[in-house]
Amino acid sequence: METRVMNVKGMTCQHCVKSVKEALSPMAGVKSVDVALEKGKVTVVFDPGVAGEAGFKKAIEEAGYEVAGA
Repeated sequence: METRVMNVKGMTCQHCVKSVKEALSPMAGVKSVDVALEKGKVTVVFDPGVAGEAGFKKAIEEAGYEVAGA
């Protein structure tokens, strides 16, 4: 398992947290998702043989948020 921490812009409330978790959690290979709203960070624990950062970025953007620095 690997852990990736991403800076996500546009999250302002608990609904945003739920939206990001719902976008990432069902992805194949994702073990856990933690969203730190105050810090604007999303931590994903995943199997690198199945999932990766490009897929996470796409899912977050499709949910309406921006991955900063990616």
